Amino acid sequence: MSHIKRQIIPKSWPIKRKGTAFVVKPTLGFSNSLPILIILRDLINVAQNRKEVKKMVNMKSILINGREVRDEKEGVLLFDVITLVPSKKHYRLSIFKNGKLNVEEIKESEANTKISKIVNKKILKGKKTQLNLSDGRNLLSEIKCNVNDSVLINLKTKKIEKCLPFTENSEVIVFSGKHAGEKGKIEKINPERKNAEIKLEKGNINVLIKQLMVIN
Repeated sequence: MSHIKRQIIPKSWPIKRKGTAFVVKPTLGFSNSLPILIILRDLINVAQNRKEVKKMVNMKSILINGREVRDEKEGVLLFDVITLVPSKKHYRLSIFKNGKLNVEEIKESEANTKISKIVNKKILKGKKTQLNLSDGRNLLSEIKCNVNDSVLINLKTKKIEKCLPFTENSEVIVFSGKHAGEKGKIEKINPERKNAEIKLEKGNINVLIKQLMVIN
């Protein structure tokens, strides 16, 4: 099904719950992504309707992480980079303190990298290490990293530039749950409870590790 009822859209989607009965459903990651159609039409405001977005797609005017978009329903994940080829403008999907996904314009020098979280790690034949990432990528890497660490990916070479360890004093963002959008530093990690104490300007909070991503 290519559409969903507007009333059941994820709370993170920055669109009104009143309006047309149905909205487009992303081709992947329904709960943690945003269709490129909504981004172009409702957030960046470079198109007025679906027809115009389809035309942009057919003209190969839109890139996600340096790759041509082929479907206006394609889902954009957290920290993905959207490029408008004609204007040479670049945007990154972020999450604000109110828990809503949104886009921020970035410099061209920032458009070649993105951060992703390691959700699984496998040792393959030949003792090669495969890292399974939160955005669906599976990358081989010689860089030592652990599950829950983040990695900085070079979108041109499709290789990992460096590891961002999940340790005390690391800067993290909460990407889901009631504290979604909050940023702070790790004060203490509690492996038994599978959570971490995060220091914010307004005070400390406890967040499940699976809801955190290291960003620095």
